[in-house]
Amino acid sequence: MKKIYQLVALALILVLSSCSSTQSLQEYYVDNSENPNFLSFDVPVSILNLKEADLSEKQREAISSLNKLDILAFKKTTDNDVAYQSEKTNVKAILKNKDFIELMKMNTPYGKATVKYLGDEDAIDEVIIYGDNDDKGFALIRVLGKDMNPANMLQLLQAIQKSDYKGEGFEKLEGLLKG
Repeated sequence: MKKIYQLVALALILVLSSCSSTQSLQEYYVDNSENPNFLSFDVPVSILNLKEADLSEKQREAISSLNKLDILAFKKTTDNDVAYQSEKTNVKAILKNKDFIELMKMNTPYGKATVKYLGDEDAIDEVIIYGDNDDKGFALIRVLGKDMNPANMLQLLQAIQKSDYKGEGFEKLEGLLKG
């Protein structure tokens, strides 16, 4: 009987130790989508108006690997500075997960930004763009797709330039950056 208790105790320890205490990025999005400090919205790839553009085969391939963009942005005000610092720390902790592979870091006129991805380097399933500005807030953008190729990202940008896309769908985010 004592052996059974030891086995059960060992099983419980293994189960509990395998559970991650760090929130996943998806959980973070869901938990904060209704938070009044956040703007949360999805942008379908179809909004980019790329079907009408004159695209090369490589550009069409790049676009076909995309599904949508999930955007979560925290708009900082004088009243929510403590919450901003806390949420910024939470996001950075999530993005420190070893599964996120860093592509680049940037300093932009809007603030600092980091681009990371999940998946294999030749078959990316998710690109994460995180940027923050201590005066305005932060934005977290998940580019979701299937087997995206990093080399095709340049093709995608060129395809967007060929389209008649004018930034539709990003008005809320633009308001955060300007406001």
